[in-house]
Amino acid sequence: MIPAREEIEQAKKEVEKYVKQRIKEFKNLKEKNLTTFDFRPFVDIQPYQADILSEASFCILTANSSAVMGIKIQKEVGIEGFKKYPFEKLFEVIRKKGHRFAAQRAERIIKLRDKEDFLIEISREDDGKKAREKLVKEIYGYGYKEASHFLRNIGFDDVAIIDRHISRFLFEKGLVKPRKTITKKVYLECEEALEKISADLGLTQAELDLYIFYIKTGKVLK
Repeated sequence: MIPAREEIEQAKKEVEKYVKQRIKEFKNLKEKNLTTFDFRPFVDIQPYQADILSEASFCILTANSSAVMGIKIQKEVGIEGFKKYPFEKLFEVIRKKGHRFAAQRAERIIKLRDKEDFLIEISREDDGKKAREKLVKEIYGYGYKEASHFLRNIGFDDVAIIDRHISRFLFEKGLVKPRKTITKKVYLECEEALEKISADLGLTQAELDLYIFYIKTGKVLK
């Protein structure tokens, strides 16, 4: 029996309906380039719409930050804001929310606008791992984690998001050796461990990530 089974099965009992809801929201982005996110009761914020460019921007915002902060900024900027806000306005929104790297993130989001068609093309692919390689090569500010995060959030089921919550969970369970930094080699090692858990529990990588995030934070976000 895998060390994480009992915790994940308990998490499934507690929040399965929210995980299914989130997966449906992600699939809408892949299929329609539009979704409505509702993070209640985990975050006290009203539902809002996002498209693929908005979601790619969200994944830039959450790097070295938090999902909650990214959600709040994404809602305030809105779909049109990510497409049209000048640097100064975008910077000010991000800064007011308390982001430590407001100028850098605003710059990266503005660069991202030129890649909107590419991002939509990526959303139509079937293989998440191949799509990830293209994103890392093409998108400024995207490493494996950011690319995987974006793909999961637009409906891909076959890539893992190795952030501090997931890596710590794997370390604590003895599924991978503790590392100070997440290199590409370590990332893929962690992803392989998660694939084994997914297969054992009959979950997709996307579902498993949401359950582990819930175990570590008490929230089902994205």
